Amino acid sequence: MAASLGRPIIAATVLASVLGALVASMALYALLGRKRDVDAEGKGAQFFLGFGDFFLHWFLWTVDPLVRVSLRLGLTADFYNYAGLFAGVGSGVFIALGLLSPGGWALAICGVCDILDGRIARATGVASRYGDFIDSTFDRYVEAAAFLGFALYLRETSFGPFLAGAALAASLIVSYARARGEVLGVLCTGGLMQRGERLVITTLVCLVDPLLGGFLGWRPGALIQWMLGFIAVTSTITAVHRTYWIAARLR
Repeated sequence: MAASLGRPIIAATVLASVLGALVASMALYALLGRKRDVDAEGKGAQFFLGFGDFFLHWFLWTVDPLVRVSLRLGLTADFYNYAGLFAGVGSGVFIALGLLSPGGWALAICGVCDILDGRIARATGVASRYGDFIDSTFDRYVEAAAFLGFALYLRETSFGPFLAGAALAASLIVSYARARGEVLGVLCTGGLMQRGERLVITTLVCLVDPLLGGFLGWRPGALIQWMLGFIAVTSTITAVHRTYWIAARLR
């Protein structure tokens, strides 16, 4: 009994500590002038249709010291590609076993690795089509692992596996539409629910769901199902938008 009560308290303490540090860094970033990331600007990157761009540029600002440390240590883009893959697949295993908090932290690590691999590749002059292929392909493995983990975790619910499957299918179509468009010479990176948005939402819900279940008496996985439904719907909208936008330019 004591152990079951202690786990949510520990998880809440860790999450509160991390969030507190992040909020403090946001305040510092704002005080220093909200410098926008040149790399993200050049790629036209957006977060939640531009409404979350403050968080995008703040987060890239916080990651910059890790880039410098990695370069000094000789850590390569490939190191972070494989570290991100390992963390992402591990998150699916954690989620399937019902260990949502470790799954959420593993997804967060995966997201950081995903940013570091590209920035280190560009900083060392080794960015290439090989790197782009490995990065985008590994991203699909990670998404498949996470959503399959949700399907297994929710296997005893009425709609959980269906929602996980719908979210996975819609997410893959979003990525496929972009990839196929690029092959045909049309670049389309916009939309509400891109990979970054999906990763952030999935990570946060994994960290929050156990706490709500423990303190509010919610059924475990209830928030996860709402999240999966939201991702399924908004990713489908994004996929339809990309399909129409690319097709209109190819016609």
